Amino acid sequence: MKKWIIVLSIIVVAFCGLLIKVYLSALDPVKTAETKAVSRAQEETSLKEVEDFHIYNGIETVNVIEGKSKNGNKIIVWMPEKSKEIFVRKAKNGLTREEAIQKLQQEKSPKEIISVRLGMEKNIPLWEIYYRSNNNLINYYYVHFDTGEWLKKIENL
Repeated sequence: MKKWIIVLSIIVVAFCGLLIKVYLSALDPVKTAETKAVSRAQEETSLKEVEDFHIYNGIETVNVIEGKSKNGNKIIVWMPEKSKEIFVRKAKNGLTREEAIQKLQQEKSPKEIISVRLGMEKNIPLWEIYYRSNNNLINYYYVHFDTGEWLKKIENL
């Protein structure tokens, strides 16, 4: 009986180790993309400190970096993967996350907001709001970062 417990414990530990290795391997491409994007942004823009990084997958893949410039201003850097152009905006000159949510709530009545993140499509910086409607359907609402204007909606998925 004692041997079975030892064998079972070894199998469980090995399985947990395998799961951890698979998880860390899945994160490698994102970490590599982040390292390259941050390095390029620091070379070509005034980015000094990184606060957040994510990859936006819309019409095209865009690396989005939120951080601070060398003079302490909060900035946002959009780097489309297929383009050499980098887009930089001062955060104070665009819509905040809360203002984007208010824009959605003025027009719709979401049951649950699942995520709000920065992105870019056709060289237009935007906020993507992913939410669930009252009938439990998935919806996307896109708001222009600079103007606060509605760009597009994808509803009832």
